[in-house]
Amino acid sequence: MPSLFRRYRIFIGIFIIFSAITLFLFYGALKPKKVLPIYNPSDVNPELVDSTIQYVSKYHTIADFSFVNQNGDTITQKDYEGKIYVADFFFTTCGSICPKMSRNLFEVQKVILDNPKVMLLSHTVFPETDSVPVLKKYAIKYGVKDSKWNLVTGSKKDIYTMARKSYLAVKMGKPSELLDMVHTENFVLVDEKRRIRGFYDGTKEEEIQRLIKDINFLSGVDEE
Repeated sequence: MPSLFRRYRIFIGIFIIFSAITLFLFYGALKPKKVLPIYNPSDVNPELVDSTIQYVSKYHTIADFSFVNQNGDTITQKDYEGKIYVADFFFTTCGSICPKMSRNLFEVQKVILDNPKVMLLSHTVFPETDSVPVLKKYAIKYGVKDSKWNLVTGSKKDIYTMARKSYLAVKMGKPSELLDMVHTENFVLVDEKRRIRGFYDGTKEEEIQRLIKDINFLSGVDEE
């Protein structure tokens, strides 16, 4: 029997190696690959979308924009060109969800600090009170790194348009007030092609961890 084993040991070894490779490839083929959806207006709660685009079911992208950040610098889509970024809407005097959202976005900032592919973008929904100096004070309070995170203000009409026609993330306020907005807890993940790839509750720790994982996935960061 030992002599028989010795005679066929090379064949047995090759068979074992071949079987292991086959099983590995078979498992890899069956294992589901992570895929992030691409969101369009028709995929989102109609309350968050301008009525003129609620029917759009494909090819939705973030429109061009121009706002002023916490340092008085003009920020446009060029500053985010080819970047993955997280967008949200807030106001500095908000005492409910905004502080928690800002603290959570600070945690995201820590994770992406050394990732040149990723940035953050927060829009105030009260530009009439959130001036550049007010935004700067808020930025200092929450540890904003200017190279990674812009807090922006501008025309309320422009912000409203971006919120409801691009980011699909803000509810309408009083029907009697054309530009009345109710910001939500949504963080919006945008890819390098300006497409929406995810919505996350900015007040929940588990949602922040999901956001971080999705950012790493889009930017090709190995989480192993």
